[in-house]
Amino acid sequence: MIQYQYRGILLLTSATGRFFIQATLSLKKLHKMEIRNIAIIAHVDHGKTTLTDALMRQNSEQLTIAEGASMDSNDLERERGITIYAKNTSIFYKGTKINIVDTPGHADFGSEVERVLRSIDSVLLVVDAQEGPMPQTRFVLKKSLELGLKPIVVINKIDKKAADIHMTEEGVLGLFLELGATNEQAEFPVVYAVGREGWAKKKLTDESTNLDPLLDTILTHVKSASSAELIAKPTLMQPFNLGYDNFIGRLAIGRMYEGTIKPGQTVFIKKPTGETRTGKITKLFVFHGINKKEVTEAVAGDIVMIAGLPDIFIGETICADEKAAPLPAIAIDEPTIALNFLVNNSPFAGREGKFVTSRQIRDYLERELEVNVGMRIDFSSAESFRVYARGELHVEILLENMRRAGYELQVSQPEVIIHEENGVKTEPFEEVVIDIPAVYQGAIIDRLGMRGFVMTNLLTHGESVRLLFEGPTRGLLGYRNQFVIDTKGEGIFSSHFIGFKEYAGAIQKRHAGAMVSMAPGKALGFSLWNLQDRGQLYIGPGTEVYEGMVIGNTSKGEEMYVNPTKGKQLTNMRASGSDEAMDLVHPLEITIGRGLEIIEEDEYLEVTPKSVRLRKQLLTENDRAKARKG
Repeated sequence: MIQYQYRGILLLTSATGRFFIQATLSLKKLHKMEIRNIAIIAHVDHGKTTLTDALMRQNSEQLTIAEGASMDSNDLERERGITIYAKNTSIFYKGTKINIVDTPGHADFGSEVERVLRSIDSVLLVVDAQEGPMPQTRFVLKKSLELGLKPIVVINKIDKKAADIHMTEEGVLGLFLELGATNEQAEFPVVYAVGREGWAKKKLTDESTNLDPLLDTILTHVKSASSAELIAKPTLMQPFNLGYDNFIGRLAIGRMYEGTIKPGQTVFIKKPTGETRTGKITKLFVFHGINKKEVTEAVAGDIVMIAGLPDIFIGETICADEKAAPLPAIAIDEPTIALNFLVNNSPFAGREGKFVTSRQIRDYLERELEVNVGMRIDFSSAESFRVYARGELHVEILLENMRRAGYELQVSQPEVIIHEENGVKTEPFEEVVIDIPAVYQGAIIDRLGMRGFVMTNLLTHGESVRLLFEGPTRGLLGYRNQFVIDTKGEGIFSSHFIGFKEYAGAIQKRHAGAMVSMAPGKALGFSLWNLQDRGQLYIGPGTEVYEGMVIGNTSKGEEMYVNPTKGKQLTNMRASGSDEAMDLVHPLEITIGRGLEIIEEDEYLEVTPKSVRLRKQLLTENDRAKARKG
C-alpha cells in the first residue's frame, strides 16, 4: 500500500491504482496530487452520461456513490433521457484526481457547453459508431478547437449491429480538418468503447473488461492542471456555474486558475468590465464523485465550489490581488427566438397555480437569469416579459420547471429574432441532419424546400438516407411534429444554429385552422363525436372549456366556432337501431412542447401546474371581429 494525503484525507492505493478513503485527518502540509480537468461533449444520445456513469461505477470503491446513481439527477432529465444542465463529478485513478464535467448534447442548451469549455484542459468527444458526427458534434468540436483544446475521440457503441467504425473515424477526421484544426489537434487519440457495458480499448483487437484504457489515455494526453508555480501565485478563479444551498445560499462553481483559496479569505470580485467589489469566502467544497466535500484549502487546477458571495455571477473573476486584470468574459452565442411571458388572465386563472402574479413571475425569471446564461429577458414592460432563448426546447424546459414549482402563466407564439446589419436584414439559420428510410426522402425534401431550406448533401447507407439541409430557423418552428407524421415515426431529426444570414424571404407554412369553443362548460362526448370529423381534437369528454379556448384544429385550415358542451336532444321515443354507437378518437394531448409548435400568432399557450391549454388572445368572437376591422 502507498499512502497519499489529499485535502486532509488519507488515501491508500494498491498497485492497480485504486484509491480507498480511510479517514479524515486534520489539515497538514499536503503532498502534491496531479489534477486533470476534462469535459465530455457529444451530440444528443451518443452516450456521454452513460459513459460518465460507468466511470463513476468503476471507481465507486473510493467514492460514496449510491447504487444506480447517475449524472442525470434532475427529474426532467430522467424523464426525457437527455442531459439539460452541465454537472460535475470527480474520480481518482493512479494518484491523479480527474474532474469530469458532463455537458448537454442538445443544441438548445449549447450555452451550458460554451461556459464549461473555458474551465477544462481537454475534452472527450464521444461519437456514436453508427450515426457518426452529427450537428451538435460539429458545434461542440468547433468551440473546443477555437479554445485550443486537444480532444480525445471516443467512438462509442461499437457493439451496434449497424456500427461502421471505419466510416465514423473518417467522418470525425474530416470534421476536424473542415473546422480548421491544427496539425497537433488533428493528431487526436482514438478510444473505442461501449459505455453501457463499461469497457474501452485502444485498439479494436485488444481485450478489455473495464475503462482503464480510456483513463490511461486521459493521463497520457491531458496536461496536469496543477503545478508548484501556479499554486505559488495569488488566488485567481472564475465561476462557470452556480448552485444553491438552502442553508448557505448561493454557491459559485469554478476553476482555480492560480493560487490557493481558504474559508475566511477576503477576495476581490471583478466584472469583465473591470468594476470591483469585495467578498469573504465562508465555506469551501471540492467534488468527490457527484457529492461535494467541505475542505479547508483548495489549490490551482482544481474545480471548487465556494459559499459566501451572495451576488456572484457566472463569468466574473475572483482574485486576491485588487490590481489583477479580470479574466475574459465567457462568450455565449446569441438567442435565436423570442416570445412574451404574461400573467394568466383566462377564465380559469388562479385555480391551480400557487404563484400567479406579475411580480412572482418576474422574481422567478430574474433567478433563472443567474444560471441560464443562454437566455436574455427584457423586463421593461409592466404587462409582459420578453424572453429571448436558444430554441423551443430551451423555452419548454423553462416553462416545465415553472409549472412544477407552482407557477401559472401564459406565453405568446415564438418568433425568430431578426437583425439588421448595415442595412441588410439577417435572421438565424440552422443546419439540419435527417436520417430516414429512403422511401420518405421525397416528402421530406419537398416539405423543407417549401420552408426555405436547401439540401446540401445526401448520403445513402443501405435502405436509409442521410439528408443535410441549411435554412432559416423560422422554417423549423412548428415542423418537428409534422416530421414525425411524414416519416411515421421512423425518422431522426437533428438541427443546430449556424449563425445569422441574409433574410430568406417569405416561406410557405401550412397553418391549421383553430376549432374554438363558443361556450363555457364541460365538453360532452356526443358533441365531440360530431366534431371529430372536422379535424383533430385536443380535448376529451368531461374536459372543462371556456369561450375562446382552442379545443382542436380543422382539416380545411379555416377557423371554426363550435359548442363542445352541446348534448344530444332527448325525446320520449326510442326506436331499435336508431341510436348510433359513438366511437371517439383519442384526442391529441396538448403538452408544452406541442403547444409551442402549433400555437398561432393570435393565440396564447396557458400553462398551469396541472393543465396546458391553447386559447385565443381575444376570447369572444365579437372582440376578434372588432380587432380584424381595425
